[in-house]
Amino acid sequence: MELIVIHDYKGEPTDDGGLLRFALSSEPIAAVALSGLGGSHRFGSRRTIRIAAPAQWGVKSRRDGPTIIGYEQGEVMCCPDGTEYGKNRWFVISNGRFATSARWQWLRDILNSVAADVVIVNISSNLAAYREKVRITPDSKVVGFRRCYLDAAQPADIPPDWPHHVFIKTSILANLLVDGAVTLNFEQFVSQCRANSLLLTCLEAAGSVLNLETETGLLSFLGTVLDSKKLFGSNGSTIADSARLFGKIVTGKNVHIGQNAVISGPVILANSAKIGDGAVVKSSVIGPGVSVRQDEFVQNRVLAKEHEHEEQAGPSNECNRTTLPCRTTDSFKFREGKSVFRQWSGFSYAVFFKRICDFVGALIVLAFFVPVFPVIALVIKLTSPGPVFYKARRQGLHGKPFDCIKFRSMAVGAEEIQERLRVVSQVDGPQFKMEKDPRVSAVGQFLRNTYLDEIPQFINVLLGQMSIVGPRPSPEQENSLCPHWRDARLSVRPGITGLWQICRTRAESKDFQEWLHYDTEYVRNLSVWLDLWVCWKTAQKLVNNFVDQF
Repeated sequence: MELIVIHDYKGEPTDDGGLLRFALSSEPIAAVALSGLGGSHRFGSRRTIRIAAPAQWGVKSRRDGPTIIGYEQGEVMCCPDGTEYGKNRWFVISNGRFATSARWQWLRDILNSVAADVVIVNISSNLAAYREKVRITPDSKVVGFRRCYLDAAQPADIPPDWPHHVFIKTSILANLLVDGAVTLNFEQFVSQCRANSLLLTCLEAAGSVLNLETETGLLSFLGTVLDSKKLFGSNGSTIADSARLFGKIVTGKNVHIGQNAVISGPVILANSAKIGDGAVVKSSVIGPGVSVRQDEFVQNRVLAKEHEHEEQAGPSNECNRTTLPCRTTDSFKFREGKSVFRQWSGFSYAVFFKRICDFVGALIVLAFFVPVFPVIALVIKLTSPGPVFYKARRQGLHGKPFDCIKFRSMAVGAEEIQERLRVVSQVDGPQFKMEKDPRVSAVGQFLRNTYLDEIPQFINVLLGQMSIVGPRPSPEQENSLCPHWRDARLSVRPGITGLWQICRTRAESKDFQEWLHYDTEYVRNLSVWLDLWVCWKTAQKLVNNFVDQF
């Protein structure tokens, strides 16, 4: 269960209660905002989400929205027994002043690994992938840069006020309730945790966050959660025939839009709002009863009351007088790791049919070669000490790590020896190659020349970790060298064979550039015909190399 608490506004005494109170008490802005609050948190189903707001705000529950709880005197009622929590491990208290976005399953996995009864979580965009960190010495000298491609979480100090989220184990929740209610005083809440000898920890986790008490934050949030459908001319609204409306627009009751007016969504026009002739409203919220003057230009604004735009803009009547420095409709769209990768539709060849072909092809190859596995294994064991298989940690689809399996062709500890031999490497870039490599055994050389050492990788193909055709599987260290190359090659599963393997020229100082080129070309032009061509060229190369051994 999740309880979203909208804390009472703590602004100036002369204020009207803040932007969030305005949004939740004005129709149809409230419908959009409550729908967004109920859907932006991902720790439970909609039916288990409750929103607590100050009783004096008069926020009402809606048939298709979350349950609204009005609270007074600094405490909110929770369920006195655990029956409503079901099998949920965590009871979540979220700060309704903020809308957060993160990879929730990733965050759940982190929470389940933390040995604590109460976990305080603040979301930070500074920890989100992709980012670069400057590495400096204690005396502030720059020694390098580090590229971070994965979302991160780190320990943090307990904040002085309510964080974005508080996770409480349902098994100990009763210890923090007084007559079925939880306190809204955060300092008192922390004291209760310590008084009950509960383990308390605080984390910062990667994500994006909007402050709904700011104009920028509220606009971004409402623009993101607006329904894609347009609601025009309903509930007694009057829209002139010459008015032009574009994008996501929601209108309340008795809205008037004048001649030649332009409305460019996302826009919410509250009840009784009036848009004058020739006025332009773009990416804004117009409050109840607010009038936009004839030929007025309003962009990226929340107009909560009449003439507010005039007061803030000053006496000049310049267009776009209060443009904010961000694109409000995009700033809240949290970019998870997958969003930087190329995407295909669900039933495309790249996503659906290629996986079927890989599975069937891997079964056929393994059925043919599995009978000789014991022979190869015996020869490896008799000729060199160590395991039969070599497992290398590699990055797969969207950077997910996996163990790439091969028949071992080198001496144990070959990676450590490689670093000492790198000065004599005959190729550029991160890969390593030298003729008469001392790490390779005699049997291993035969396995490599005939590509028999690659056969166990078809097990990776069966498991969905690799593909028959794709970019060469690489470790994280290699993939971090070029961000755009990384994003392209990790858009697909790595392959046993690929375009680079059959097209590379091995020309001096060009191998790494060819690697970059052919990987990106493969992802850009991925098709069944390209895969078939790569397989045909690979088969020719296999036959020729096998014949050359004899």
